Amino acid sequence: MGGPLAIGLAVAPPSLVEAQDAMRGLDMSSPDMTTAEMTRAQVEAALAATQGRGTDLSGKRLSGLDLSGLNFSHTNLRAARLNHANLSGANLDGAVLDQAWALGANLSLASGVKASLFATQLAGANLDGANLAEARVTADLNGARLVGARLEKADCGADLKNQSMGLMRASFKSADLTGADLTGANLTLADLQFAKLKGANFASATLHGADASGADLRGANLDGADVSGLDVNSARIDSASAPLLAAAIHLDRAFRE
Repeated sequence: MGGPLAIGLAVAPPSLVEAQDAMRGLDMSSPDMTTAEMTRAQVEAALAATQGRGTDLSGKRLSGLDLSGLNFSHTNLRAARLNHANLSGANLDGAVLDQAWALGANLSLASGVKASLFATQLAGANLDGANLAEARVTADLNGARLVGARLEKADCGADLKNQSMGLMRASFKSADLTGADLTGANLTLADLQFAKLKGANFASATLHGADASGADLRGANLDGADVSGLDVNSARIDSASAPLLAAAIHLDRAFRE
């Protein structure tokens, strides 16, 4: 994501917007982004050596590896390269994936309960059925798949009290969250533009100031959700859910069906 985030990652990360802009200048086909310095067997050995006490794989190049089903619980994967890696069914509970690169990675059915995904690059990744309950998710998930994913009480919102590193929030632009469970999740100022949110559960979630313009909210459960300032410009909504969106902005520009 940003210049300082791209290679060394030694300094504080910029906002997601700045990071995404800077990523355009990166060579995503370089060995740093596409190759692995370890084999699956070596990763398994490293995990076994610490007996689940927090293996340190920070900064490791693991792109393209088949790591499906492995137990990365509480593993430090900060700034690791996991682009197009197969992590389906992996256990990432409590793992640290801050500033990691996992573009196009397969995390379907993976478990990342209480994991930390701060400034993590997951654009185009597959997280169908993944469990990110209570995780910190200020990540780039643009174009990602999260069909049926679990994000109950996940913190995907901007920290309005700490802006020293810019506006850090989750970005789900054009992502597919059909049927996802976001009960009680914090999505303050999150980017949900053009996201597929059909049938998603936002019960008691905080969507304050989020941008859902152009999104598909048909069939979404908004019971008890804080939608104050939620932008629904050109969004598709159910006529029955309009009363629950009374505090949203541009409600008059939403398409009611």
